[in-house]
Amino acid sequence: QVQLVESGGGLVQPGGSLRLSCAASGSIFSINAMGWFRQAPGKQRELVATSSSGGSTNYRDSVKGRFTISRDNAKNTVYLQMNSLKPEDTAVYYCNADVKQTSFSRSYHRYWGQGTQVTVSS
Repeated sequence: QVQLVESGGGLVQPGGSLRLSCAASGSIFSINAMGWFRQAPGKQRELVATSSSGGSTNYRDSVKGRFTISRDNAKNTVYLQMNSLKPEDTAVYYCNADVKQTSFSRSYHRYWGQGTQVTVSS
């Protein structure tokens, strides 16, 4: 099995910063894309940022210039640096990873973390 464990959430004032981490462990042969989604109360889960195995990144428009996704492939870990946080960034943040568990796997399977709460409030 594969487990994704997030950390780094919390309460921060508007304009502040947080850094989220997500480490994948377990039976892993290779990881393709890794990413972050978020879900605010009463809203659908939405894409925040993604990072391909080759290093290309993608962001939702509302976080461009404020959030940065990065990854350490040797540690199977993805990070989300969040700066200039706004109250509308308040949500549960989930990481995901597209994983092949063996060299014989024909396709990648997406795994999700349990989520970490980010609250931006004065």
